[in-house]
Amino acid sequence: MKHISILIPKGQYSIVNIAGAFQILNWANDLFFQQTRKRLYRVEFVGYAKPAKDQQGLYTVSPSKSIDEIRQTDLIILPAIHGDLSQAIAENQKVIQWIIEHYRKGSELAAFCIGAFLLAETGLLNGKSCSTHWGEAAALQKMYPEVDVKPENIVTDSHGIYTSGGAYAFTNLIIYIIEKYGGRELAILTAKAFMIDIEKGSQSPFMIFSGQKDHNDELIIKIQEFIEKHYDRKFTVEELATRYLTNRRTLERRFKVATGNSVIEYTQRVRTEAAKKLLETGKRSVSEVMYKAGYNDAKAFRTVFRKYVGMSPVDYRKKYKAAL
Repeated sequence: MKHISILIPKGQYSIVNIAGAFQILNWANDLFFQQTRKRLYRVEFVGYAKPAKDQQGLYTVSPSKSIDEIRQTDLIILPAIHGDLSQAIAENQKVIQWIIEHYRKGSELAAFCIGAFLLAETGLLNGKSCSTHWGEAAALQKMYPEVDVKPENIVTDSHGIYTSGGAYAFTNLIIYIIEKYGGRELAILTAKAFMIDIEKGSQSPFMIFSGQKDHNDELIIKIQEFIEKHYDRKFTVEELATRYLTNRRTLERRFKVATGNSVIEYTQRVRTEAAKKLLETGKRSVSEVMYKAGYNDAKAFRTVFRKYVGMSPVDYRKKYKAAL
């Protein structure tokens, strides 16, 4: 029987992640016991201290064990952390070392949402793929450049380290773990019981692109603002370079360094976000939206839209259009 440690870190943490993981895992474990008279695992709350208080004093969790009492565990689950990330990392150095030690002894690791920051601080994610909340993916990549951040992934599995996307995507990772431990049938039954979409594999439909302007290159900011204002126009990279008194090669280099995207990628993402908003209204046809978003080639529009959203414009419109 495997041992699962749901970690209660120091500071602010997601009580939803902690309680939700405990409930879903134990429900599946009970069902497995009813079918086989065996238990798959034992789930325990494990805290940096006993009891473990939320930093804001909103709630207190009473772990059955502290991290000092755990000699062996098969899986460590890290909830999302909240508040100032630098502070959370600083005050959890003991927890971080504990995670490293147990991973080296054979424990697997799972981090929900922005719990990935705490996990990345261990260095164990270097060279590995990782999911996190799509809204924090760029910050995670900037803080930990050696981590292969996959902002579109709901669940990532890399060398015994599991990570999930934002907010309630943790439920998909729990179902994934249940399937690994107990099989597909148990995972499906659990997903049905908790109404979790077991086939949801991408955060892309939920992602909202906002211009990446947390840099100090004033020229690039001006070009970003031009693209965001005039995305429905036709323009080339050469025309932008000429307009802003530079050359294409310099513009492409500076733009990539500042935003993480090429000029073309940035333009595509701005246009795709505009198309999503138009499709959500339900008042325009897909062809009208295509033209409004700066495209006149239906195939190119569908290809770019699917690249960033993970579904076709027609499917997106059906899923998110406003009720008429």
